[in-house]
Amino acid sequence: MPDLPVASARPASVRLLADQAFSRAAGAPLVGGNAVRVLRNAAEHFPAWHDAIRAATRSILFESYIIEHDAVGASFRDALVEKARSGVRVRVLYDWLGSPGKLGRGFWKPLAAAGGEVRAFNPPRFDSPLGWLSRDHRKSIVVDGALGYVTGLCVSAAWLGDPLRGREPWRDTGVEIRGPAVADVERAFAQVWSIAGPPIPDAERTEAASIAPAGATAVRVIADAPSAAGLFRVDQLIAALARSRLWLTDAYFVPMAPYVEALRSAARDGVDVRVLVPGASDIAILSPLSRSGYRSLLEAGVRVFEWNGTMLHAKTAVADGRWARVGSTNLNVASLISNYELDVAIEDERVAQRLEECYADDLEHATEIVLLRKRRHVAATPVAPEREPAVRRAMAGSAGRAAAGALRLGGAVGEALTQPRELATGEGRILVVAAAGLALFGVVAFRWPHVVSWPAAAIGAWFAAAFLLRAFRSWRQARRARLTASRSIPEGRADP
Repeated sequence: MPDLPVASARPASVRLLADQAFSRAAGAPLVGGNAVRVLRNAAEHFPAWHDAIRAATRSILFESYIIEHDAVGASFRDALVEKARSGVRVRVLYDWLGSPGKLGRGFWKPLAAAGGEVRAFNPPRFDSPLGWLSRDHRKSIVVDGALGYVTGLCVSAAWLGDPLRGREPWRDTGVEIRGPAVADVERAFAQVWSIAGPPIPDAERTEAASIAPAGATAVRVIADAPSAAGLFRVDQLIAALARSRLWLTDAYFVPMAPYVEALRSAARDGVDVRVLVPGASDIAILSPLSRSGYRSLLEAGVRVFEWNGTMLHAKTAVADGRWARVGSTNLNVASLISNYELDVAIEDERVAQRLEECYADDLEHATEIVLLRKRRHVAATPVAPEREPAVRRAMAGSAGRAAAGALRLGGAVGEALTQPRELATGEGRILVVAAAGLALFGVVAFRWPHVVSWPAAAIGAWFAAAFLLRAFRSWRQARRARLTASRSIPEGRADP
């Protein structure tokens, strides 16, 4: 973790309290004795994954949000088929929403025929109308309970790029872990596997005590689940504790207000806070949405950079050259609150410095964003002037302004209704857009009421049926539990 500003004579006690705070926030202990290797991009990840799969002798746990039916997806499926035929226990878990249209019919049949198990996480269910909001966004591989990978990469040729079409490889980051922390990565896989079907038998689970130390790196495996917000709390702590620098990379950057304020506070306190995001996203609406939040960060002294390549998909943080985070979690509500995510927090100077080197290299391929009218002074940073990227003006272009307005709509309308303050010009435009939208909705509802009432009735009936079905299942389970309890009472004894 970052250095703590300790002035007392009891640094060990403060360190203990800090470890306790991080463990409680993350919901995960700090595990020592690991070896961690940083991997960049698919050119390093995919060969390492294939080597690990080929070397497997006991089990392979393979989890990815997206597995695409292309040359990359087929190569990994075929490698898993080969190991399953040799007697290795293979389990594959992918997200149903992440892969529709990407997996052809029968893609997994060879693996199932070879004895492997494949599960799709959270397919649509009639009794859970909003269940699709929770996704398994994790990306992990565990081999023989001794080698683990936690990453942001999915299984798709997109990460390799397409030189013939001028598409560069996607920029992404992950880590390879050897040592006792691998047991926590395996446990995280088992958690979601059990949600998608029967659990992994206890006899096949790996205990941390059975894994020999492989190095001196301390690792915290943060296996986030919906509403747990473990990584959100950890990132808040890091933003509060960072003393000199906090460098963030995020693929879909639409942060929640408390975290924005944490970054602003750190920057105002003299911390070199940098945020690197894609210049162009594979989800077209995301880039302008991200830009909508730049101004408040820039005004506080946070430096914002946009990647100039095809796509920046990494999710990393590095603080004070001592603490680092790598994994699947993006800094937005879906990742931090709704999804199953997997990240590792690493307390090791060597790993943190390696990530800082990667970050400095990434900035050579990025453009810095600045305010149109005001240039805030930022203290000198470790990156030499000749390594600084070009500068791009922020909030330029009608698309960016329109998307910024869309993202700020809720806040602006809320302020207009509840706060007696003067609204900025941009927020005034947002209110005009909101008024126009509501007026249009009112006209449609008045002139063609069936356009509104029929869909609303159908949705209401669906929710009602789903609630009744779940209530019936709950009652039936409770009844079975009572019958089981009554049968277990010995004869001659009254039920207390």
